[in-house]
Amino acid sequence: MKKKTQHYDLIIIGGGMVGASLACALGNQPLRIGVVEAVPFCADSQPSYDDRSIALAYGARKIFEGMGLWQQVKKIATPIKKIHISDRGHFGTTRMDAAHEGYPALGYVVENRDLGELFATQLASFSNIELICPAQLKNVTINADNAEVVIERDGEIETLTSKLIVGADGGRSAVRQLAGISHTSDDYHQNAVIANITPGKDHQNIAYERFTDSGPLALLPMSNRRCSLVWTVNRDKVDEVMAWNDETFLARLQERFGMRLGSLQKAGQRNAYPLALVRANQHIRARLALIGNAAHVLHPIAGQGFNLGIRDVAALAQVIVEAQHNDIGVLSVLKQYDQWRQHDQDCVTGLTDGLVRIFSNQITPLVMARNSGLLAMDIIPPVKRALMRQTMGLAGKLPRLARGIPLQ
Repeated sequence: MKKKTQHYDLIIIGGGMVGASLACALGNQPLRIGVVEAVPFCADSQPSYDDRSIALAYGARKIFEGMGLWQQVKKIATPIKKIHISDRGHFGTTRMDAAHEGYPALGYVVENRDLGELFATQLASFSNIELICPAQLKNVTINADNAEVVIERDGEIETLTSKLIVGADGGRSAVRQLAGISHTSDDYHQNAVIANITPGKDHQNIAYERFTDSGPLALLPMSNRRCSLVWTVNRDKVDEVMAWNDETFLARLQERFGMRLGSLQKAGQRNAYPLALVRANQHIRARLALIGNAAHVLHPIAGQGFNLGIRDVAALAQVIVEAQHNDIGVLSVLKQYDQWRQHDQDCVTGLTDGLVRIFSNQITPLVMARNSGLLAMDIIPPVKRALMRQTMGLAGKLPRLARGIPLQ
């Protein structure tokens, strides 16, 4: 059975962290918003809100402040007060300290599931937002004066129309595919092994990024003296790593990481995810915009993925609000978003991809050069400060939300 057409000002496809952030940013605006999501927020099968954790850059905190959400996020966030970067077996080291730079924290670690619960509560509080879930996207059609979305919900086919569709449905974006937008994908031939670790020593709110011959290894501070592990391993070794018992896993991890956190005591459930650099060749068309992983999927090195996506949110939300009394879906409006985000996306994509390739290479001259670079960054404050501003999401022309200022 086919239901009658429902009309919205904006339809967001994907209720994961980036899509939900955009909806929350536009809550209480005079816009009728539909959020289409396939999996209920608190379901165990919800991929955006699983057992992983994310590192929120300080710039993401400012965006949540602008959205009026920071006080809720703060309750579930563990601050990163220092960052220690090293190259296993070599002399290069860089340290970053929030207090030295005048910030309360360099970033924060939040468990995805906790953030999902917060978003679910917040979205339900906005009268202008309808969560269309669970629903499967079937088709997208772009017309001159609107866009049509066909979904299946409760066994029925429904047609939704809006002035603008936002694809926030992840790296395998169905919106991107249905719209015929091509993408490039560079496989790193690596997997990220994710787990929560309890170390012997208190982490003291220090995040560790350690480069190894198989790729970066990060331990981020969490609540209850735990650390969130992101261990990059070569794909031909991932099955072996996942098959180890906890004792072997912790022993091998200890060899790679060292003793800065004492003897590693306990490992939680492990998961592994393939890593690739994915970039959509277009981020906008008339009536359509891509944000977050639908536009760009990064290596988890330096924890930039979600932070780049929420900066997409801040820019697009401002462009939408400024155009809401006219037509938010016309190309001239969306070009403002696209041009605003291009430099930041290019910088962060280049930074993360470059770090992966440089630190995975064991050619002696390159090893010497990269370690000299780490050392130089540690002792030359302007170089360190420039890198910090970029990775903290504080560089370039910032939207209102990224300055902690509410949308008009």
